[in-house]
Amino acid sequence: MIGQQHHVSGAHFAFTDRWGGVSAAPYEQLNLGGAVGDDPAAVRANRDLVARELGLDPAAVVWMNQVHGRDVAVVDGPWGEGEPPCVDAVVTTRRGLALAVLTADCTPVLLADPAAGIAGAAHAGRPGLVAGVVPAVVAAMVERGAEPSRIVGYTGPAVCGRCYEVPEAMRAEVAAAVPQAWATTSWGTPSVDVAAGVRAQLAAAGVQLRGESHICTLESADHYSYRRDRTTGRLASYVWLGDAPGEAAP
Repeated sequence: MIGQQHHVSGAHFAFTDRWGGVSAAPYEQLNLGGAVGDDPAAVRANRDLVARELGLDPAAVVWMNQVHGRDVAVVDGPWGEGEPPCVDAVVTTRRGLALAVLTADCTPVLLADPAAGIAGAAHAGRPGLVAGVVPAVVAAMVERGAEPSRIVGYTGPAVCGRCYEVPEAMRAEVAAAVPQAWATTSWGTPSVDVAAGVRAQLAAAGVQLRGESHICTLESADHYSYRRDRTTGRLASYVWLGDAPGEAAP
């Protein structure tokens, strides 16, 4: 269920795999995406299961309507009734409020400055990388008092540059914006390495990753991959601040 989990000075980071939930094929088992065709009751049950596993209140998790853009929302609680706004990054100063990113090949980016009490999360696919969602979420955190050198960052499972094949013109377009994303597949064709581009954009903003997943979603049967399966579920990545910097892990 929880594939990876990290605790740093009162900040918490977690990444799911696809197992331990109630969704039926082709979404089996722990689909957390509400817009992929799965039974909404199964998605709600899965979200509740993960929240309880993490020690979170399921009602205190902020989900996004992700659209591969660069818009950032600043939140102090869940959205309430209705659909979440169309954003690809969220920032909060509220402790105990979890920010969630849905992915099935894109790179989830989780950030926190525990000393300042600020957390951020971003959904970085190829279009979002080019649009600049990563520097946008860092800037939103800094505007509220975060210090880039203090920000703790993690990225989660994503399709790797050896597998993310794209047309040559698309690789050139991405590399023109983020040169570090230029890549070649393991079989010698043009590709894009979104995670490498994310790392470069974070470094340019003064943020160094504490950790990154080396799991390729397309290669891993334990993770959802849109490029591999098309009709499939979504993984979730969570970041939240505990009660105080330096608290014990739950």
